[in-house]
Amino acid sequence: MPIRPERDRPAVADEIAARALAYLAGDPERLGRFLALSGLDPATIRVAAQDSGFLPSVLDHVLSDERLLMDFADAEGLPPEAVGRARAAFGGSDRE
Repeated sequence: MPIRPERDRPAVADEIAARALAYLAGDPERLGRFLALSGLDPATIRVAAQDSGFLPSVLDHVLSDERLLMDFADAEGLPPEAVGRARAAFGGSDRE
């Protein structure tokens, strides 16, 4: 299933994904791990961010590490399940 267009998903999904990216970017170690695992580097992340699959991949990264998920959810005052629901709203994943 392809990624759902922005108009077809709740705005909160985009907001949570953007907050997750900001959370990762807020710590060099967290960001470095994301970049290393995604194959991106600081020079290419802005271009990659324009791709429709980028924000879902940020959420996939957060969801793949329970400690990161819990730390992010705690820092943002979100229930951890909200991150999974946000990812499911994008579609295109086995997590749905």
